[in-house]
Amino acid sequence: MRKALVLGLSLVVLGALAFVGAHFTATGREAQFVVGGALVDAGYGLQDGIERYDFEHEHDITPEQVWEELQKQNHLASAQRRRFPRTARHPLVALVVCMDARIDTNELMGDTRHYYYIIRTAGSVMSPREEEMLELAVANGVKLVVLTTHSDCAAERVAKTPDLRAKFPALAAAVDERSARVEEFLARPAIASAVAKGTLGVKRVAIDTLTEELAPR
Repeated sequence: MRKALVLGLSLVVLGALAFVGAHFTATGREAQFVVGGALVDAGYGLQDGIERYDFEHEHDITPEQVWEELQKQNHLASAQRRRFPRTARHPLVALVVCMDARIDTNELMGDTRHYYYIIRTAGSVMSPREEEMLELAVANGVKLVVLTTHSDCAAERVAKTPDLRAKFPALAAAVDERSARVEEFLARPAIASAVAKGTLGVKRVAIDTLTEELAPR
């Protein structure tokens, strides 16, 4: 805990220096981005070992106790947001990401500035609802749509395993249809037109679940 606090204080000092430098040089702005991300990581590190606030599976805890703890943590977190309000920005990127909890979209980009719409679904599979939501986002100014999958995906494992397919047929069918849904989205007139005009980019990437590194696919 003491090491984490020392690291946090050091990062605050570096962040202040980077903030000053950011107004004068591109290198300073990059340093500010990196140090800001490191501060976020330090915050995660500080919370990681506080087991009495965890929802660990081995704890003998009821659903109602989980709900009470969730509300308490939300109260603590929202109080910080009231004290330190964030700058409002309009998203430029829309991400379609699996609901797997190991994928943290803030960590994925190292950026906390609200430049991203996030759609999270089982297996990163879109339905017509998500397609329409993305089209609306593009109409509202999004310039890049990133369609992701990730390694060690439970939904993909269901689709590949006969006994699991029998147990979760709707999920397996959705994964089977994922590529078709992507093509359906790309064929929507508004999306196809924006891509043709060069006002919209659509990228398909795979996420390494362990490192959250993006790789084109």
